[in-house]
Amino acid sequence: MKKPDGKVVLLGDMNVGKTSLLHRYMERRFQETVSTVGGAFYLKQWGPYNISIWDTAVLGLWLLSLCGVTVLSLPGREQFHGLGSMYCRGAAAVILTYDVNSLQSLTELEERFLALTDSASADCIFAIVGNKVDLSDDSALPPDESRPEKSVASCGSKVRKQVCAEDAIALYKKILKYKMLDEKDVPAAEKMCFETSAKTGYKVDYLFETVFEMVVPIIVRQKAEGPPQTVDITDYKPAKRTKSGCCA
Repeated sequence: MKKPDGKVVLLGDMNVGKTSLLHRYMERRFQETVSTVGGAFYLKQWGPYNISIWDTAVLGLWLLSLCGVTVLSLPGREQFHGLGSMYCRGAAAVILTYDVNSLQSLTELEERFLALTDSASADCIFAIVGNKVDLSDDSALPPDESRPEKSVASCGSKVRKQVCAEDAIALYKKILKYKMLDEKDVPAAEKMCFETSAKTGYKVDYLFETVFEMVVPIIVRQKAEGPPQTVDITDYKPAKRTKSGCCA
């Protein structure tokens, strides 16, 4: 396996569609239900660089299974939440994903997932992504990227989405405040807030390709400073079991 030059991590609550977004972009298909770890880790060639894309929750369950722990299939829930910060370590970009039809899923990003990004790269970029727009009243969206690019769609009177563009932008600004970043030094909120549909493919390519383009300068800086802190799952060796069947 090629060594990744940079890392992109997806975070978000259960059932917001993180794994489906990965499948749509990398495999050009959509699955209603994802119960395996097959889509948890991808390596994407982007120009001269290899970028790894991580679906944190599913990988967490997989590592626990290697330790001999029997768990229920809870893709996306981050039941073993402490693993999340390990996956974010050295990340050049974090894609915080919510369901546009669930305000709670947006709230969870700030309350449960933002702290996990403390181990990311100091110059990590953040994208706020509202998935499942196909389930809202604004569902007459094309299955491709043919329409003029718009990072976000505002909430009009005919849209029943629980999360408006303004809500996502407000969260992005809270992240900058949490990270003590000046808005002048980072990409504009309107450029980093997206709405997508993993089911139809709407804006999925645009999302990932925008993030990759912004990750490249970070990779260049990280290479100049030294090897990034990453977690190589290919070298993972399970620890010996205790009597309870968990990791020692």
